[in-house]
Amino acid sequence: MADAEPKLTPAMQRYQEVKKQHPDAILLFRMGDFYELFYEDAQTAARVVGLTLTSRDKGSPNPIPMAGFPYHQLDNYLRKLIQAGYRASVCEQVEDPKLAKGLVKREVSRVVTPGTLTDDALLDPRESNFLATVYPEKDRVGLAWLELSTGRFVTTDIELKYLGDELARLRPAECLFPENARGSVAHQALLGMSGMMLAQRPAWCFVPDHARSILMQHFETATLEGFDLDQQSPGITAAGALLEYVCETQKTSLHHIVQLEPYRRGTNLILDEATRRSLELTRTLREGKREGSLLAVIDETVTPMGARLLNDWLSNPLTDVAAINRRLDAVGELMRDPLLCQEVRELLKQTYDLQRLTARISTGRATPRDLGCLASSLQILPKLKAKLCGRQSPLLQELEAGIELCPEIRSQIAALLVDEPPLSYQEGGVVRDGYNTELDELRDLARGGKEWIARYQAQEAARLGLPNLKVGFNRVFGYYLEVTSANADKGPPEYIRKQTLKNQERFITPELKTHEDRVLRAEQQSHSLEEDLFLKLREQIGLQGGRLRQTGDVMSQIDVLIALSVLAVSSNYCRPDVVAEIVLEIEEGRHPVLDRLQPSGQFVPNDVRLGGSNGLIQLITGPNMAGKSTYIRQVALLTIMAQMGSFVPARRAVIGVADRIFARVGASDELSKGQSTFMVEMTETARILNAATDRSVVILDEIGRGTSTYDGISLAWAVTEFIHDAIGCRTMFATHYHELTQLTNSLKNARNWNVAVREDADNVIFLHKIVEGPADKSYGIHVARLAGVPMDVVERSRAILQTLESDHFDPEGRPKFPDRPKMVRGRKRDRQLTLFAPPEHPLIETIKGINLDELTPSQALETLHRWRAELAQTQS
Repeated sequence: MADAEPKLTPAMQRYQEVKKQHPDAILLFRMGDFYELFYEDAQTAARVVGLTLTSRDKGSPNPIPMAGFPYHQLDNYLRKLIQAGYRASVCEQVEDPKLAKGLVKREVSRVVTPGTLTDDALLDPRESNFLATVYPEKDRVGLAWLELSTGRFVTTDIELKYLGDELARLRPAECLFPENARGSVAHQALLGMSGMMLAQRPAWCFVPDHARSILMQHFETATLEGFDLDQQSPGITAAGALLEYVCETQKTSLHHIVQLEPYRRGTNLILDEATRRSLELTRTLREGKREGSLLAVIDETVTPMGARLLNDWLSNPLTDVAAINRRLDAVGELMRDPLLCQEVRELLKQTYDLQRLTARISTGRATPRDLGCLASSLQILPKLKAKLCGRQSPLLQELEAGIELCPEIRSQIAALLVDEPPLSYQEGGVVRDGYNTELDELRDLARGGKEWIARYQAQEAARLGLPNLKVGFNRVFGYYLEVTSANADKGPPEYIRKQTLKNQERFITPELKTHEDRVLRAEQQSHSLEEDLFLKLREQIGLQGGRLRQTGDVMSQIDVLIALSVLAVSSNYCRPDVVAEIVLEIEEGRHPVLDRLQPSGQFVPNDVRLGGSNGLIQLITGPNMAGKSTYIRQVALLTIMAQMGSFVPARRAVIGVADRIFARVGASDELSKGQSTFMVEMTETARILNAATDRSVVILDEIGRGTSTYDGISLAWAVTEFIHDAIGCRTMFATHYHELTQLTNSLKNARNWNVAVREDADNVIFLHKIVEGPADKSYGIHVARLAGVPMDVVERSRAILQTLESDHFDPEGRPKFPDRPKMVRGRKRDRQLTLFAPPEHPLIETIKGINLDELTPSQALETLHRWRAELAQTQS
């Protein structure tokens, strides 16, 4: 017979009830000064965050696994659980245990998930932390995202094929999707995103009418048209489902979410996932870290708000020439006044993260110290506004006008809060003396009681001749008299023994208890009053969240513009001439990452000339390790920097605005997706050929290297012709296939460039300089020798190379390739055409049908005249 289940205590019964309400989250159950975890949650926490696993009811046949930690370590363990990919529900004691009759009431105060973090201790101050929602509808997807720690809320509709690119741009920490969409194409795209928690939501959350009502209720509007949104779009449904989820998990006010912004892809330079990864914009390719990326190298911001906005600008470059030049005008003006930049930066360094402070205040999670930080930041604003007064560029003028000084908020905080506020408002010491008469009276009463207790201790020590006698306090039985065990018998009759320790005895007296009641009652009442006063002030400030957030947004833009000006001055950048024409001209351009990481002057600058008479396709040949990949990457990076509004590392730059940048640079096996290197390469190439426009910029590195040499050359040749004929966009193609240099003979907009090399006997020196003309050698065998390949292998390679070259080149040293057919994007063919065989002419079949043995000379001449006439007619 199985052992009977032990009867649960009231506290454990409540635990079971709460756990049933949140079965998919680790439940942190507050019990006194500890958060306790039980059953599977305790075992998981012990394994994941290193808590000691014990058990409850050890003597019973079925002990309950248990683990716990002190309440003040909550943020530390929440961070560890979230980083490990778990959700956590925090169940608090919602009434004072001293006042509770029976079991203390406990309720879940919030559910913490990767996408709903608001506390500084759980967030990276330099990174946005997005919660996203995906709602597939036929061939389109509604996509919404929210940064809960700042309140920025955005929605859009996109084609399904762009979902992966948008998620790669946002890098959300958590993404919601309908449970009835499992197995769909959209769901498969979500499963392919690394570092993102997926959370299923019931299908009814995505009913369009229900989602719209959630949004209108929150924004207190009768329609959403005022946000410039189509109310019937799937993006609205995604936004409503997201907001409902946040309300469920946060269980608090969301007043800081004041707007739902529309996002339209056409206003920003589009960068797909592969391009972002290849160019290492915000994360390195190998380790996935911020350090070493373009973002890390150009980040000269001094505030967390500025660092996040810089990330946003870099991830979303502009396509509007006027908007780009507004930013460049501001950066240029700041560059001309370095003293102003230094002074403003010093002011910004003294401010706190106004955006996230505002969010914590609006959601009711701000501490007294947070309000102190807000007041300190507001105190800086008048000086900041004065520094920006009188600027010439329109953007700086707008930013100066947009700074809300909020003097009444600052004065309210200064009037109530002590100069050095504590972290918690529940232990007192928050409100300054003189703010509230009733509070002052309670404090005086408490202080008087404590003074009496101090006098009482001195009196008793003298009366009994025990100089070591002292009065102590604990929460179990309040104030007590403590003497050493050796002197315990000296206590008078009115001393009531309360507790025996190893070396001490503790006593209470009626007189001590009388004054204890007076002190504790006054302290309790004063703490309660302080809490009420603080919470009222916090609520009042939370209603001003819109103004505070606007000021925070302005400060972040000022920080980024000054950071870009400091970067430009310190690294000798030039202002790019951003134009609408399809052109790309750069003189002495430098790779922005290597230029800053290498010693000054060591990086070799290079020119780029694309557009107009310079052609649109640049074929770059040269040995491996010589710098071809670095060269083409730097061109893409400089284009992105220019379109985000930054100066660029070059002596001169004319950047024609691109609508998209495609980077097919390097590839690694994606075994988790079942794709080889070559399959990934071809998939990315196909995307370029199908999606690029004449305004795009394409950089290609070694197309076709993942297959046989002949296949690789054939593919690279055909891809280049297609880009030239059917797309006509600015393209840089780095290749080690020297056969491709012959393409300039048949493609009028293609030009040959190569990496300069100096040969000295058997030695090769890479000059890292890109010059016009084709490379005459591959130098691959030289590179192998430099890498330490044994000389026997090197010499054998040279012999094999000579044989291959003699077999595959004509007497003039040119590769044997056929004429190029005309290519047009979108043309459908009934049969597959080979690269090297020209299409058969209709006369071929006629010729094959002639019996030459029966044809007289006059008939042959007549036939030739007839064919020539027919040919002339078809050409006319």
